[in-house]
Amino acid sequence: MITIYHLESSRSERMILLMEELGLPYDLQRFPRDANMRAGEAYRALHPLGKSPTIRDGDTVLVESGAIVEYIVNRYGEGRLSVPVNAPNYGRYLQWMHFAEGSAMSQMILHLFLGGMVPGVDQSSPFVAGMMDRTAQMLGYIDAELKDRPYFAGAEFTAADIMMSYGFGLARRLMGGDLARFPSLSAYTQRIEQRPAYQKGMAIANPPKL
Repeated sequence: MITIYHLESSRSERMILLMEELGLPYDLQRFPRDANMRAGEAYRALHPLGKSPTIRDGDTVLVESGAIVEYIVNRYGEGRLSVPVNAPNYGRYLQWMHFAEGSAMSQMILHLFLGGMVPGVDQSSPFVAGMMDRTAQMLGYIDAELKDRPYFAGAEFTAADIMMSYGFGLARRLMGGDLARFPSLSAYTQRIEQRPAYQKGMAIANPPKL
């Protein structure tokens, strides 16, 4: 059975969602963040860099979202949530699997940190303005890509959507609480959030604190 080492408020949400979508059993071990929102010592014993997600499958320990998603889908998915290499939309599937971290999350994290999270950054500087504009351009690009298709790889929900959808909660935060400027992306997030596996997975990943 796969063990998910779940650092709260982290990318390991993707792994929970993936397992719920596939209907696979898993062992979930939770780890809180410390007062500085960093991974604590218990989690760093698993991953010295304190990065999430981390999973264990027998003797195999894996880190990095994209690698873990591909590993689980290819080994246990039995064709579900993936696209065959000879399918016309395989290229799109592969592109968005890697765009999620390679372009989307890196830009949104940069925006988050330099757009007000880090004290002392001059918000009136041309660099910050350019960085914010690049975020809007990226979201506009994503919005256009979703205009004529319900999911990133095409007509069907795939692992590429699990990779991509994680960052849109952060995108809403960056855009002042909504994505109204990007109607196709906004409609997409609503479709994702209505999926039973998403609702169950997020309730498991982020239970209300008592």
